[in-house]
Amino acid sequence: MQAMTGAFVLLLLVVTVWFAYLLAALWQMQRQAGWPFWRLASFTCGTALLVAALSPPLMSWGHVDLRGHMAQHLALGMFAPVALMLGKPVSLLLRSVPVSLARGIATLLASSPARVLTHPFTALLLDVGALYLLYMTPLYQLSLSNPGLHLWLHLHFILAGYLFCWAIAGPDPAPHRGTFHTRLAALFLATAAHSILSKLMYGYGYPRDAGHGLAEIEVAAQLMYYGGNLAEMVLALLLFAGWYREAGRRVPAAVMNR
Repeated sequence: MQAMTGAFVLLLLVVTVWFAYLLAALWQMQRQAGWPFWRLASFTCGTALLVAALSPPLMSWGHVDLRGHMAQHLALGMFAPVALMLGKPVSLLLRSVPVSLARGIATLLASSPARVLTHPFTALLLDVGALYLLYMTPLYQLSLSNPGLHLWLHLHFILAGYLFCWAIAGPDPAPHRGTFHTRLAALFLATAAHSILSKLMYGYGYPRDAGHGLAEIEVAAQLMYYGGNLAEMVLALLLFAGWYREAGRRVPAAVMNR
């Protein structure tokens, strides 16, 4: 009961954020600058994935079955963050709040702590590193009997997944954006780390002592392997698309400066 109450609170928070985004997007659409409808649609798709993953049926399935848990992880931490990121929520926020508040947010984003937090390798550690901690230690088993920890893990999936996607291929302007090669290296390491973890789970039965059968663990590991590769392939396409656009803008500028 406590776990369901916590999930409902998280669901309410997700819907509230989406509603705020919707109002801001509609307001911007009525202004001269406008706001692309497809970004609203993308953010809505990401929100729908979060709502589905946090719904009572999937929460119940994920609590007793590692396959359900892995489906939740893929939705919360990999696919939904990509769709949310494409909605450019940071840019929309900066355009929709008062100028003084926007300047404060911009200053915060340009600060040294934000620079460390949004570095691709920091985001990699928080996102993929946490999965090793979860599945290869007793943390996963503990989360099954601790509703608060279980809820926190879902929240961490969302936040860490979004941070990693934003650090790799975020369309929002970032004062400390990593270089293309840095972001590509972080994405490559994330893909390798996901693959290694899924193979460890498949071959050695992690997470252990959590009441899951070997066949169940193997299917969950396959979901992580193939689902993770698909999400990271999408992220790679977005990274290269962003690099291509930036290169296209730099070439005319270089020609004009000759």
